[in-house]
Amino acid sequence: APAPSSDASAPPPSSAGGAVLVAYYSAQGHTRAVAETIASELGASIFVIEPADPFSQDDLDWRDTSSRVVTEYENPDQRTTRLAANAPADFAGYGTVFVGYPIWWQSASWAMTDFARQNDFTGKTVIPFCTSTSSPLGSSGTELAQLAGTGTWQEGMRFAENADAEEVAQWAGRFRS
Repeated sequence: APAPSSDASAPPPSSAGGAVLVAYYSAQGHTRAVAETIASELGASIFVIEPADPFSQDDLDWRDTSSRVVTEYENPDQRTTRLAANAPADFAGYGTVFVGYPIWWQSASWAMTDFARQNDFTGKTVIPFCTSTSSPLGSSGTELAQLAGTGTWQEGMRFAENADAEEVAQWAGRFRS
């Protein structure tokens, strides 16, 4: 499996709450575009959340009743998505973590379950954001906060699947120290 992407070429940027990380899973590139805009706006580091067994385009076809996402949706006990890496090595040094994901059936994509469960967010401010064609953020951020059990989770933001970069930058700018 390819190594998770992380921008470790420079020291983590800092904000009022410590260094800032944008951790995200993107199935089709929409969440990646939002995450990259947030990171650019805030000078934040990026960590790409990658399933150890990546989803193919066929796996993601929610119109195909035999696709992986539909099968997992219909069988919640199959939704655990093992990750290639749970977090960047320097995760403890981040005070603010933006957590991004696509919405699948009004929930955070399955890759986010293990990310939330397997990291210690104690002392961190966590800000969820998602992308979706039509679904709202809903309770996805609250559900991730419950899975994590630690951290101070803030109200999140939903962006359209082809979000306007200016809208994303304006929202992210609210968190600049």
